[in-house]
Amino acid sequence: MARVLLALVIVVVAFTVYALVDCLMVPKSRVKALPRIAWVFIIILFTPIGGILWLVIGRGRRSNTPPVRAMGPDDDPDFLGTIRPVRDPDDDERLRDLERRLAETDDEQDNPRAER
Repeated sequence: MARVLLALVIVVVAFTVYALVDCLMVPKSRVKALPRIAWVFIIILFTPIGGILWLVIGRGRRSNTPPVRAMGPDDDPDFLGTIRPVRDPDDDERLRDLERRLAETDDEQDNPRAER
């Protein structure tokens, strides 16, 4: 009989600790009916009934909507639409020059000269 009573006490203490930690860790938006501090006192004073009340009444359900994630400017299509690339007029000339040099290099590699 003493073993059963000891096991029951261990289960009640473990359940009370679980309910207390859950009450303290749950986000404030999910605490229902009473303020968090009142739930802490109820859980402690009315063990194990307080823990059962917390789980049934005091703890709100999770919403099915995903949490809102902060979006950086690189991910915001509205922000990206307002940005216009800054173009330097000399860029076109540099690009044409680089393409010409690349074409000359390719021609030299494709048609080796017999200057040796």
